[in-house]
Amino acid sequence: MDTMRLERVREFEWRIPATGPMRVPGVIFASEQLLREMDDNVAHQVRNVASLPGIVGASYAMPDAHWGYGFPIGGVAAFDPAEGGVVSAGGVGFDISCGVRTLHTGLTRGDLQRVKAPLAQALYGAVPAGVGSTGTIHLSAHEMDAMLAGGAAWAVSRGWGRREDLPHIEEHGSMAGALPEAVSEQARKRQRNEMGTLGSGNHYLEVQEVEAVLDRDLAAAFGLHQGDVVMSIHCGSRGLGHQVATDYQRRMVNEAAREGRALPDRELAWAPIESELGTAYLGAMGAAINCALANRQIITALARDAFDAVIPGAQLSLLYDVSHNTCKRETHRVDGRERELYVHRKGATRAWGAGREGLPEGLKAVGQPVLIGGTMGTHSYILAGNSQDEGEGEAHGFSSACHGAGRAMSRRQATRTWNGRDVVKELETRGVLVRSPSLKGIAEEAPGAYKDVSAVVDATQRAGLARAVARLRPVVCIKG
Repeated sequence: MDTMRLERVREFEWRIPATGPMRVPGVIFASEQLLREMDDNVAHQVRNVASLPGIVGASYAMPDAHWGYGFPIGGVAAFDPAEGGVVSAGGVGFDISCGVRTLHTGLTRGDLQRVKAPLAQALYGAVPAGVGSTGTIHLSAHEMDAMLAGGAAWAVSRGWGRREDLPHIEEHGSMAGALPEAVSEQARKRQRNEMGTLGSGNHYLEVQEVEAVLDRDLAAAFGLHQGDVVMSIHCGSRGLGHQVATDYQRRMVNEAAREGRALPDRELAWAPIESELGTAYLGAMGAAINCALANRQIITALARDAFDAVIPGAQLSLLYDVSHNTCKRETHRVDGRERELYVHRKGATRAWGAGREGLPEGLKAVGQPVLIGGTMGTHSYILAGNSQDEGEGEAHGFSSACHGAGRAMSRRQATRTWNGRDVVKELETRGVLVRSPSLKGIAEEAPGAYKDVSAVVDATQRAGLARAVARLRPVVCIKG
């Protein structure tokens, strides 16, 4: 990206002035190097989002931003229904509520080294992964409705997990306002046999070592110490979420044509938040969020069984679970007053600071864990949300942060560059065991296909979006 076209506000904050149809400016959080590596389409999409009705403050992009569908991946925007604000399926994406949950295992580096290979095999056997993967759970129509309404709370009620998990999940494990009846039969059909599965692409289950503590006080508050072993799960709403996005994107495009709405991009079709279509989409999206939360909860239960078979007594208590493809109603202080806004985060993670209602009691004093995933051979990070000074919420992306490294090349380019078998062998020499049903998928997700996640996290921290707490090294990776 040409930095000469942007105004440098601070070292890690760049501004795109509001011109033409833009209603607000654009803001990109990044180092100069990360910004230069971004595609020019990121700035183009930030401008397009800034032209949508009812947008508040600015159209934001996080340090891991790259070109996406409608919104850039790493895009954040908030809309006020009182000012004609809109909701866009392209602003949430197709893998609704894709997110990360991280669990303590109670183990240390020494404990894991003795059982690494059998644990890798047990986890690979327990959690279905890959394109079109299905599990042993088959939902009836009644159970499908209950799952879409209840999320992780439904899963726990059916025996997958523990009641004490729920306070440590975003929305306490169940998204309010979900409308199962707004989810199509095709979406339901696609999900009927996919609960408790990882899927493909960049999704994974990873056993990780806390390689470094970056903030001693915050790490202690999160229960993290150097040498600890944790487990992270990265996946979303599978076929159901994709179908919900497909269904409502089509409906929004068709309504725009009927109403004669001028769209900056067909992929940015929208509906007024308080319209019939807007309400239906938000309800269906809420149901898809519940699907993702239930899915990660079931995978957690399967992984706990696998751990227990290899290492009896491993605790696997939940640190936190947070999504990065959502639109949620939140209260933010803008221009000195509290406003109820609908915050789109696409490839961006909620990063609430200390004192926020909705955080579990043990975390309210320090802020929300922000879980940043790597890819097989690269580090992952745990961050903490910043407490914004009064009036700063708008300037810091509505309490949002990055969600990962962000792709540096397409999947097609990656498969032309790497061989999956070679990637597995090379990672094994570095102490990382990878298990996957697809060598092609491994090539697509080769570590070199992504940006430097450490540079992204550094920019996120130095831009004031979140605070780095701990760096995690992969040891076992179950890849979709």
